[in-house]
Amino acid sequence: MSGFGHELDEIKARYDRRKSLGSGRYDRLRPDVLMHVHERQRKLSLLLNRHSPAPLSELDVLEIGCGTGGNLLELIELGADPARLAGNDLLPDRLAEARRRLPSAVALREGDATALPYRSGSFHVVYQSTVFSSILSTPMRQALASAMWSWVRPGGGVLWYDFTYDNPANRDVHGISAKEITVLFPKAKIQRYRVTLAPPLARFLVRIHPAICSATNQFPFLRTHLLCWIGKT
Repeated sequence: MSGFGHELDEIKARYDRRKSLGSGRYDRLRPDVLMHVHERQRKLSLLLNRHSPAPLSELDVLEIGCGTGGNLLELIELGADPARLAGNDLLPDRLAEARRRLPSAVALREGDATALPYRSGSFHVVYQSTVFSSILSTPMRQALASAMWSWVRPGGGVLWYDFTYDNPANRDVHGISAKEITVLFPKAKIQRYRVTLAPPLARFLVRIHPAICSATNQFPFLRTHLLCWIGKT
């Protein structure tokens, strides 16, 4: 056991509260969401092409907080071998949906990510997408970062996608700055891109015209997330 039982219960409660908002705001048929997805995919491809130690089909990849499997499906579409993919999620209903959507060759584990039984150097890539911003406990963030780093093989890296700003209207999340990432991974060489037009702004602008969203997204200071390759030499 990891000793983070209280924080794990709090994380589950935070996700329960998000369910009350509904999933419609993240529907990929929405123009603003689709713009965000395509932008992230382009930058993700750039990072993998530049830093990946081997072709994607030859990489062992673990996603922490894989949710219903959307990111793992993207990796498969980009050429990843399902038999070399693994995913973890704390919430059983989300993991059950991932099992339904993903090929059976993908290995999925439920539970606390800090307590996963992987050996050091098990993966070329460990991926997290908006997981750390949902962890409000500093010790748990540090423990998870240390575990992820240990699972990465030399020459591989952590793929990171998360937002950097606190949301005053949502106390269930905490933005992770570029400086905090360097503290969590002090031995890493980090390349980062600022991506994702602030979602409330994007939702407003897309109602006027999708092209206005694209034009506004040209200003980096209006982008709220960091997509990083956190490399291990």
